[in-house]
Amino acid sequence: MQYDQEGGVRAEGQDEQPAAGHGRATQAAVDALRHLVLEGELAPGARLSERAIRDRISVSRTPLREALKILAAEGLLVLEPNRGASVPRFGLEDLRAAYELLAALEEKAGELACQRASDAEIEAIAALHARMVERHAARDRPGYFALNKQVHLAIVDAGGNAAISRAYRAESARVDRFRYVGNRDPAAWSRAIRQHEQMLDALRQREPLLLRETLAAHRRTGWELARAQHAAEHDAPAKG
Repeated sequence: MQYDQEGGVRAEGQDEQPAAGHGRATQAAVDALRHLVLEGELAPGARLSERAIRDRISVSRTPLREALKILAAEGLLVLEPNRGASVPRFGLEDLRAAYELLAALEEKAGELACQRASDAEIEAIAALHARMVERHAARDRPGYFALNKQVHLAIVDAGGNAAISRAYRAESARVDRFRYVGNRDPAAWSRAIRQHEQMLDALRQREPLLLRETLAAHRRTGWELARAQHAAEHDAPAKG
């Protein structure tokens, strides 16, 4: 299991060097912990026992503590003084707000990308999309998730607005585990692929309104899956 420097699962064949500033042991701990969070193997709201985690992923204390800090900075964990780390428990309205913000940022960035992206940037996005489709065909969920995230980030970055890119990255990382579990449903996964193909077509045609509408539909699909996952975590019917 590998992960990229933006917090996504690293696809097969990507550079296996540790992220800048991290030793290999720390990066390995980050990778292993992120996998446990994204797969739902660490329950939301539960306190993480350092000793239990060290035994589970075979890592020493210092790299583990560094990994906890890194994942807390990404929003996948919460660190509290004298209480340790835990997986954040989202309220439904907090989760809804995050998805609404992501939708607004992505739609505006997509509109800007149609106006500002170079042909080379668009083709680079197309290349990422093609690799993502390959991972879908191979049923490689971690590899798919990494490339899916890279596609979305590349579209946002192609809009040429650094403030939007910063805000999108920060908010996106907070809800990664909800986005990741959506691919467990084969029908939803296939629908996401079709929506990505429509997004790429709109970008290549430089049709900002069409891209906005496609991104909005894609985000609504993601929200429905996230809401269902939230309901499952809280053992209650999905509402809203």
